[in-house]
Formats: sequence, C-alpha cells, structure tokens
Amino acid sequence: MPYDIYIPKENLHSALNGQKAIARITDWPMSMKNPTGEIIEVLGEPGENEVEMHAILAEFDLPYRFEEEVENAAAVISGKTTRNDIKRRRDFREVPTFTIDPEDAKDFDDALSIHRMESGNWEVGVHIADVTYFVGFNTILDKEAQERGTSVYLVDRVIPMLPEILSNNICSLKPNEERLCFSAVFELDEQAMVISEWFGKTIIVSDRRFTYEEAQNVIETGTGDLNNEIQQLNRLAQVLRDWRFRNGSIDFERTEVKFEIDEKGAPLGVFLKQNKESNQLIEEFMLLANRRVAEFIGKKTGSKPKPFVYRIHDRPDQEKLSSFSFIIKKFGYRISTSSHKLLSQSLNQLLKEVQGRKEENLIETLAIRAMAKAKYSTRNIGHYGLAFECYTHFTSPIRRYPDMMVHRLLQAYLQQEDSFGEKKLEDLCKHSSEMERKAIDAERASVKYKQVEFLSDKIGHRYEGIISGVADWGIYVEINENKCEGLIPIRELDDDFYELDEGDYSITGRLTRKKYQLGDPLKVEISRVDLSKKQVDLLMIADE
Repeated sequence: MPYDIYIPKENLHSALNGQKAIARITDWPMSMKNPTGEIIEVLGEPGENEVEMHAILAEFDLPYRFEEEVENAAAVISGKTTRNDIKRRRDFREVPTFTIDPEDAKDFDDALSIHRMESGNWEVGVHIADVTYFVGFNTILDKEAQERGTSVYLVDRVIPMLPEILSNNICSLKPNEERLCFSAVFELDEQAMVISEWFGKTIIVSDRRFTYEEAQNVIETGTGDLNNEIQQLNRLAQVLRDWRFRNGSIDFERTEVKFEIDEKGAPLGVFLKQNKESNQLIEEFMLLANRRVAEFIGKKTGSKPKPFVYRIHDRPDQEKLSSFSFIIKKFGYRISTSSHKLLSQSLNQLLKEVQGRKEENLIETLAIRAMAKAKYSTRNIGHYGLAFECYTHFTSPIRRYPDMMVHRLLQAYLQQEDSFGEKKLEDLCKHSSEMERKAIDAERASVKYKQVEFLSDKIGHRYEGIISGVADWGIYVEINENKCEGLIPIRELDDDFYELDEGDYSITGRLTRKKYQLGDPLKVEISRVDLSKKQVDLLMIADE
C-alpha cells in the first residue's frame, strides 16, 4: 500500500518503533492524504522466527490460533468408541492396517488395509478419519473449519483447520488405538482392476505407523513389519500408476524444498524431497478412492445428478501452451498440442527427459504455470491433469473442509437422504478454493523467507545457478544446490545497456549484443541479503 497509516498515540497499544504489528484503518477523510488507524496486534521484533511466521499468516489474512470458545467446544468431545459405534460399523480391527506419512506428521487421516479374499482377489481398504462424526454440521467447530477452509503448512509448523485435540488426537489414526473411519473398500484383481466396491462407516486399529522412509526401506529390502502387505500394495499401486499415465494423466512431480531447522526455527540446511515408491503407493490409493467416490455419485444413471463437490481442473489455455512451447524449444525440447492424449504423452516425455538436468525445476515450474488451476466446484468438468472424468477430495477431512463436505454428502446419499442446496455448496466450494490459494501463497512465502534466511550468513559465497526469470530491473537466478532464488540487479551489468525482450525471455546488450536468456547457466556470488523484504542480491561471476 503506497500510504502510511497514521496512528494516534492513544491507539498505539504499546507498539514500539521498529516492531512488526497489525494495524486497522479506522478513518480516511477525503481531505487527508493518509488514513488514520489503530494497532490491533503487536507481532514483535523483525527477524525473530515466531514474529516472521505470524507476519506471513497476517499478510494473507490467515489465523494462527483458535478462539477460546472453539478450543472449549473441542475439549468436551469424547474420543471413546462405544458398543453402539461398533455395532453400526463394518469391523476391520483384525485386518492388517497401517499408515504412511511424513516423519514430522502429527495428524494421520488415512490408513490402508489389505488381505487376500477367498476368490484370490485382494480386498484393499482406504480408511479415512470420520471427522464429521465428531464435528456436527453448523456447530461452532464446523463453522470454524468452514471459515479456515484448510490447514496451512508453513516451513516450520502446521496451522490446523481443527483444534489439535481433534486433528492430532481424537480423529488421528494413531497406531494400536480403535479409530472410527469412513472407508472406501475395493476388491481388486491381480491387474488392479476394480471388481467391486463398498463405501461406508468402519472401525479400524492401525497396526503400525510408517514414515515414508521406513516404508521405502521395506519396499527396497523386502524385510520389516508388514512386508507382504506393503509389497502387494506397492505392486498394485504401480499397476494403477501405469494405467493412469497410459490414459492421459500428466506426471507433475515437483521437487519440494525442505529445511533442516533448529529449535529456534533457524534453517541449518536445505534438502530436496524425493518422490519414491512409498509416496506413490499412498498417492495411487488416495487417487483411486477420490475418483471412485466421485464416480459413484457423478455417474449414477437414470436420475438427475445429485449436488456434489468435485475437484475440477480445466483444459490449459492455448496461448499459455504456445508460450511454453516457444520457451522449451530454446532448450531443444518439443511438445505436441494437437490433441489431449498427444499433449499429455509429450508432456510426460518432456518431464522425464529433463529429470536431473539443470533446467528441470524451471521447466516443471513453467509447465505447471501453463496449466489451469485446480479448484472445487459443484459443476463437474473433469480433471484434465489427472485425465479423470470425475474426481473429488474424500481422503483428507482433518485438513480440508471440502473433504468434510464430501463425507456428509456421500453419507446422505448412501442413506437416501437429501443434501444441501447446490447454491450453498457452490458458495462453499468457491470459498474453499480461495482459502486453499491463500494457504499455498503463505507456504511459498515461508519457504522464500527461510531460503533468504539460509543465505543471510553466506555473503561472498559462490554458486552455480540457472536464469529463472528476466525483467527490466534484472536477472533472477535459481541456485542449483539449494533452489534459492536471487536477483542480479540490472545496475550491476555495467558493461553495456541491456534491454528486455519479453517475447524471447531474454535481456540483450545494445552494443555488444550479449544475451542472457531464461535457462542459461550462470555463476553467481551472494552480495546482499534483505530478510525484511525476502530479497537476495547476486553478482555475476565471469568464467575464469
């Protein structure tokens, strides 16, 4: 905002000069240049981890705590299962069941079970925490979850959609504890074809909580807890995965930047998260459950489609695709845009070819930008990126409000009941999509802040990088080693007068015709770091 907010002394509320704070505009008369306001919350001193994370949440208008009445409403919920609960549910307590989650996860909202049927087929259960059993519609807890829309995942913390007593305890599928679930149960043959399916309320006991690394070790070594179950699920998952890509699904697997952080929140190191078979195992069965739930409602014949919440993804914009095609030609790559199937095949081939190359992250980023954004809607247009005619979000009700909506709708339809009106559902879909966007932006801002903080004590260090963007004011460079991004200001290029060519994604020297183009490799040195602005300035290092 290009105006200072004038705060009268009596409205400072103990805020001190230099502190970060949240202000509210209270008045802005036409005759005054600046608005008048008041401090509503003092965050603290800049540079402190807590202050900066809270400032990021405030920037995107996201909460970082629950009001007392919300916490109190959660505190009185009993997580104990009763005989009545068990009587009304399908019992999976004796079936081998487990969860696989990131090492730092606190909420486990999905579990898998598997056993061999008498027919020789496999019964696979996708068990999802029955959050809506504990959170009634239109209660104070439901309204809070509805308003938040999603949990927010910053670099060093989770801001949960539901109070922790629910998200990390009562609803979380902890090992060796009875838990109530809403499940999608499939009979699969050896080729992972769905022979039959069942949706309904269940009770489970998870036998083991695996991290992705632990499950990956079982897959690779063939030894460890539940080895047979994990190996079989992995085999079926890889068949499902192969089928999905053959049918036009696009293989977007972004390299995820993670940080090793000390007890004060300071970044000690940067590492890149890899997508291995254990991740794919969970992903494929979650995709299967989400797709089949959506088809169960959306493909019912003989009657008007019932109002439902879909996860939709529109076709890519042709202009963006043409622009993307133009850029990748400069790297020697091509895609076919003549049909959806050829586009998805050529995109998958491209994403495979760039793996391990310097331009991998850049091309993946540009490919995603060429796509439409996925969102929630009652109007089903299918999911382009996954190549599914029907798709929804059923598998994460602890952290996504649309999944809670899907649980309620599915249960209502299973019981032959009416649901919400379509207008109300569409409004909730729109709000959930907006909150998801805010949460993603906040997560990126926290990653950016930690990247800048990580480089703050590395002034003078030299790195190899790749040009990730060009602008009138300089060249953006992504450092290969840690994926941090910085700017070479145009003023530092003092050997010529450089001009931007937007169509060519380059800047060129007017006299020397020297060109710096998107994707070019460069050697750089860290010259200045500004934590408050989340900016890193770089110097270009000439080849020696």
